[in-house]
Amino acid sequence: MASPIDLEPPNSLSSSAPSFAIRPNNNNNNNHHHNNSFLRSISTKEPLNFSEQLPYTPPRISTSALPSNTYSQPSTPRLSFTLNNPSTKSVDGDDHPDFHQTSYRCISSVLKKDGQILSVAVSNGLVYTGSQANLIRVWKLPEFTECDHLKTRASSMVVSLQVSNDMIYAAYGDCKIRVWRRTWEGVIKHVRVATIPKVGSYVRSYISGREKMMKHMGPISSLAINISDDILYSASLDKTVKVWRISDLKCIETIQAHNDPINDIVVGDDGVLYTASDDATVRVWRRNFCSGDRPHSLTVTLPAKCSPVKTLALTSDGGVLYGGCSDGYIHYWLKGWFSGQLQYGGALLGHTHAVMCLASMANYVVSGSADSTCRVWFREQQDCQHVCVAILQGHRGPIRCVAAFPRLVNEENEDGCTVCTGSLDGVIKMWRVRRTSISDKGKGSSQNACEYFEIA
Repeated sequence: MASPIDLEPPNSLSSSAPSFAIRPNNNNNNNHHHNNSFLRSISTKEPLNFSEQLPYTPPRISTSALPSNTYSQPSTPRLSFTLNNPSTKSVDGDDHPDFHQTSYRCISSVLKKDGQILSVAVSNGLVYTGSQANLIRVWKLPEFTECDHLKTRASSMVVSLQVSNDMIYAAYGDCKIRVWRRTWEGVIKHVRVATIPKVGSYVRSYISGREKMMKHMGPISSLAINISDDILYSASLDKTVKVWRISDLKCIETIQAHNDPINDIVVGDDGVLYTASDDATVRVWRRNFCSGDRPHSLTVTLPAKCSPVKTLALTSDGGVLYGGCSDGYIHYWLKGWFSGQLQYGGALLGHTHAVMCLASMANYVVSGSADSTCRVWFREQQDCQHVCVAILQGHRGPIRCVAAFPRLVNEENEDGCTVCTGSLDGVIKMWRVRRTSISDKGKGSSQNACEYFEIA
């Protein structure tokens, strides 16, 4: 999911120059562009001296300084991923049958006159992208051609998108949520059906002095849907999360979730809500149907050191929660099989600037950053160790939103995913990531090049 724009790099506290400055492509760096196939290195149990290898170590706070209701975790992040070296020599496939090679390529790149790309969602073979220009474009897969667009009279940007059961929910910069219904009668069409909050309900609330119960007082930053409970959540920079009943689009609860702006929210299939904030914490909420007007209660607070948490991602089974921070770290927590409690698992480090968006698909985690790169991580099933298998380079501005979904056609002895990235440079890119066994490394070659580019 995407996070509000973070303009300050983690390791230049006093610099006045923004870190998101659009930069030209540097094709002279041959060391990085000639080889884009990431061979998984064989990790050892020897600890790495990260103080010598990593240029930046984020500030840390001791667990004793945390509030009493804060879940304790190690004061030093455990960097659990395997460092990949593109120059790693091949290992004989017979001796190492589980050795894999990951390749990737940009298959499409589109630049429209919409300004910054701020949100993306994928559903039923369609990709929805929201932009600075008050426009939602609809793209058809696999050819990635535009088949529709959604526009309103409101002159505000589209900051978040959620799609569920042929309903599209879009959060705008004017603190409102607009709803469309998708139809499949011959051609794909979208009909706008509602605006949240409803005008009549808001007017009645304003007259009664309860308007703060209906409308966010600050820009909406994220949306999440709990279909089983008929609930739509909206998070805002006003530090609250509002709970909307989808059947009648009424606000049934306002959660005073954090002391600082909320950047992102996700909800699991079990109904558990996770909120990320600039207060450097992730909070976990459960819904109790017997609690009257405030059914959501805080169960645990997960600290992320002293760095604001900008984005969240949750695996499909709810077993791993990821939090991307402004210092470039991606912290993750593992859910215990017996206790069901979240335990701190470690941190992934690779980005040099703030992590602005995350997406999870199967064993893959995709992170977009203000350093203009997107990293693809592979999570091992047995020990939950992470390997950075690809670094997607090509954008000239911070990557603001990302989506990951299965490949439409999978070949034998390989898996992978398709990644869609949207950037503040106004470009939407589609990437194909393949992970094959080392014995198939000679079948085809991967080029870090674009097969298709459109400017309109």
